[in-house]
Amino acid sequence: MSVAATPLPTSLYSADAVRSLDHYLINTQGIAGAVLMKRAGRFAFECLTQHWPEARKLHIVCGAGNNGGDGYVVAALAQARGFEVSLRWLADPQSLSGDARRAADYAIQEGVSMAAFDAGETLAADVLVDGLLGTGLNKPVGDRYAAAIAWLNQHDAPVLALDLPSGIHADTGAVQGAAVQAALTTTFVGLKLGLFTGAGRQAAGRVRFSDLDGDTAGAGVTAAAERLDIDRVLASLPARAIDSHKLHYGHLAVVGGDNGLNGAAIIAAEAGLRAGAGMVSLVSRPLTAQIALTRRPELMALGVDAGIDAEPKLAQATALVVGPGLGQAAWGEQLLQQALKRALPTVLDADALNILATHSVALPAASVITPHPGEAGRLLGTDTAAVQADRPAAAVALAQKYGCVAVLKGAGSIIATPEGKRYLVDAGNPGMASGGMGDLLAGIIGALLAQGLSALDAACLGALVHALAGDEQATIEGERGLLATDLLASVRGMLNAL
Repeated sequence: MSVAATPLPTSLYSADAVRSLDHYLINTQGIAGAVLMKRAGRFAFECLTQHWPEARKLHIVCGAGNNGGDGYVVAALAQARGFEVSLRWLADPQSLSGDARRAADYAIQEGVSMAAFDAGETLAADVLVDGLLGTGLNKPVGDRYAAAIAWLNQHDAPVLALDLPSGIHADTGAVQGAAVQAALTTTFVGLKLGLFTGAGRQAAGRVRFSDLDGDTAGAGVTAAAERLDIDRVLASLPARAIDSHKLHYGHLAVVGGDNGLNGAAIIAAEAGLRAGAGMVSLVSRPLTAQIALTRRPELMALGVDAGIDAEPKLAQATALVVGPGLGQAAWGEQLLQQALKRALPTVLDADALNILATHSVALPAASVITPHPGEAGRLLGTDTAAVQADRPAAAVALAQKYGCVAVLKGAGSIIATPEGKRYLVDAGNPGMASGGMGDLLAGIIGALLAQGLSALDAACLGALVHALAGDEQATIEGERGLLATDLLASVRGMLNAL
């Protein structure tokens, strides 16, 4: 079994789906469960030795189920390789059954030192291994397991999590009361959706995957989501003809920029230019228009004091971005009404979403909404915590309620369709938690709509390029102090990498 670094698969599965894949391997392909467990343990151990080549002292904590069984296999392999291994269990090995019991017996035969877990014990280790809880967790962890999770997290040594960090919900990425914070997660058979969104993305650290030498292509199991791949999504952006002109690439109008919120609309408009729209107009307060033209003369800007005054400029547009710096006063509401009358491909962000949450408004067919979790909560009539508790479900609920493509922003942004399809952005970093990043994203997606992409293609390409641009810029000077406009050069470069 190879443990060489390879790209992760794009399909992401629910816990139930992974169990179906396991069942297929065991019952259709004839691979015994104990064999799969040994392969999982071997893969995890080899990843450990590659990731921490100087490590010689391991401490492994095992729970009562098959996740613990994987931990026993790692312990046995490490002991046989001459490592100093100590193992602590939360369920007496003699009480285990099935494959987990066989794995525990294997560790005992290899002479692994093991005892009951004691939260007061202090053990020195180069690497800690989390084999506590697996994909079956669907409720808050119990007190004993919570104590073991806290014990792992309080140590300085890095943690290797088996299959997924204990305490993370495999489907949602939410923390079930407490969760291990791993440096590396080795996961098996199918990638779990919860490793790539919400708190799960932070808890997992780096993710390595093995199919355990099993072929699940014929299993007929549907993925819960797809990880976006830059080469695939770039293919949706057509090459430019040598005899083309600016009208071929659309006219994007950005609507927003009320007094005191001037910068948001300017950032979105400049993003529209850098993402390739043939023309970009800004419809804003007069002061915002003046500032924008001073900063970026390639823009066309119209300052208005009433929504009706925007109609001539909106009539020229082929796609819209509405919301950055719009405000929620009468001026913003008027502009939103005028914009939606055009029935153009439209991105709704920021205050357009806050207005939408309190008004019954029909959206154009090719619309994209881009809420952060707080805005998503208001749109769904709930709160941020409820959204974050099940981000994949919230994204689909948004798309279905408003009949459009929804981009639920956050760690592991999720793009969803009314039909229930989900696409995940496996990129981005904490440096992007700064003002203007959402405005930048709205402008990028709007420019792609203007260039003729479908709402789904524009949302997927725009969200992934936005996140990758943030990662590229963060590698230059770090995450702290990263500005939205720092990403513009990277956005342009990535959209030209055809």
